[in-house]
Amino acid sequence: MKNGISALLLGTALALGAGSAALAQDKTIKIGVLTDNSGLYSDLGGAGSTLAAQMAVEDSGLAAKGWKIDIVSADHQNKPDIAVNTARQWIDVDKVDIFMDVLNSGVALAVNNLVKEKNVIMINTGAASSDLTNAQCSPNTIHWVY
Repeated sequence: MKNGISALLLGTALALGAGSAALAQDKTIKIGVLTDNSGLYSDLGGAGSTLAAQMAVEDSGLAAKGWKIDIVSADHQNKPDIAVNTARQWIDVDKVDIFMDVLNSGVALAVNNLVKEKNVIMINTGAASSDLTNAQCSPNTIHWVY
């Protein structure tokens, strides 16, 4: 089930990213899976989320159409400051376009502010804070969770 949802969300992310003029010109998208690889939520996300994103990229068939889709992954350790520092590095230096997973509400809310500021996309599939769809709603974040 997680792989199916991840594939659906990755497809949405690719469609959103492909709609950007800059991405459409060079056909390159970089996806950052910012997840919990070592803590409480690692069984819900972790390496499985990164693998699911890789599988979804393969299933998309976009590589055969000339697209280059790179995936990077990091452990946010359930700490908003670590997550934001990683996300900022990914955006400013590594040119990540789309963030996936982002388990943990505190982490997701912190990253939500950054993706809005930097005008990139976050597809949140793990944090259940209603603030992501209410008080902290952003046109840069898709909140897909139970």
